[in-house]
Amino acid sequence: MLSYLLRRLGRTLLVMLGISLLVFMFVRVIPGGPATAILGERATPESVAALTRQLGLDKPWFFNPGGDPLDAQYPKYMGDLLRGDLGKSFTSQIPVIDDIRARFPATVELSVAALLFALLIGIPAGILAAVRRNSLWDHLATTISLVGVSMPIFWLGLLLSYFFGVKLGWLPPSGRLGTEFDLQPLTGLNVIDGLLRGQPAAAWDALRHLVLPAIALGTIPLAIVARITRSSLLDVLGQDYVRTARAKGLPAGPVLLKHALRNAMLPIVTVVGLQVGALLGGAVLTETIFSWSGLGSWLYGAISGRDFFLIQGGVIFIALIVSVVNLLVDLSYAALDPRIQYR
Repeated sequence: MLSYLLRRLGRTLLVMLGISLLVFMFVRVIPGGPATAILGERATPESVAALTRQLGLDKPWFFNPGGDPLDAQYPKYMGDLLRGDLGKSFTSQIPVIDDIRARFPATVELSVAALLFALLIGIPAGILAAVRRNSLWDHLATTISLVGVSMPIFWLGLLLSYFFGVKLGWLPPSGRLGTEFDLQPLTGLNVIDGLLRGQPAAAWDALRHLVLPAIALGTIPLAIVARITRSSLLDVLGQDYVRTARAKGLPAGPVLLKHALRNAMLPIVTVVGLQVGALLGGAVLTETIFSWSGLGSWLYGAISGRDFFLIQGGVIFIALIVSVVNLLVDLSYAALDPRIQYR
């Protein structure tokens, strides 16, 4: 187990190095630049060039042949990164790590809610579709799953916000908390903070604000989880040991839950782990539509403003979270299936 863990950590470091290199290059080929975004499109070339020099963006990317070889943008950035310094925003001069620390809880709250929505509906729907194969429910669940996978997040988010938030007025169309509440952050998760602070009305209002964006973000994972659950469970239900358990007269419930579902969980857990990256990526659109002050809307603003350090820091942080989650998913296989051993 230890040797496997060390190998995976080494691969994770290589992946993070590759991601840092790619995002470093990609943000610098975006048309325009932070100097133009800060000064405006009507700025003179001289003022843009002066601000570019001030920001250090006039230096070579990787290697400076005319002076100190390490006096280049990427070596300096990697040196700061190894010290835990993600840089400062060009526009606000706030350290990137502080912005991430302030906004990450909001994205966690939204992603966890979307994932719970996907699991609590997707797994039972997949189980029912597998148990009642070729029934009306099976066809209905399969069709709805296909529609859910095909539906763009931004379109669904706009529909939910308009119909349930604006037209019907059942739920708040945007934001994380009503302006009438003064909730001091403790964990950064508004629902939990409301309960910990003894403000149940604020917790309930935060939960109401969470419903629509969680549904919009969780619809695609829900459809994928339902389809994978159905497919994996159908494969397991056809195995000899399941038929033997039924032949011994065991009740249908224990056979389904103890024998079949547990052995069908490996593909489901794999898909759930992969959906973490999809949730964090989809949060960019969802948070922008619902004015959710998390990492997604923050990254959208950074891209619009060509703020290199914000983009680089946000992408690297999200990539690190996805890599850690995938590692934990791989390690959970041994707990789900004792036949799996890591060497």
